[in-house]
Amino acid sequence: MKELVEVIARALVENPDEVTVTETEKDGETVIELKVAPSDMGKVIGKQGRIAKAIRSVVKAAASKEDRKVVVDIQ
Repeated sequence: MKELVEVIARALVENPDEVTVTETEKDGETVIELKVAPSDMGKVIGKQGRIAKAIRSVVKAAASKEDRKVVVDIQ
């Protein structure tokens, strides 16, 4: 899942070198934290959060194939 989020985020931003993705386990669910440069935050979130919602939907679909619960946190 971490690699999936990283590939999507790097394709969206202008500074792909500043994209960091960390994956941790909390209470039986996987938490993926996505950090981007402040200037790229708008590109990752999108208008009215549409791109962020789409990223979460793609990750949720991939996680459901493995019967896992995954949360994407954008910072």
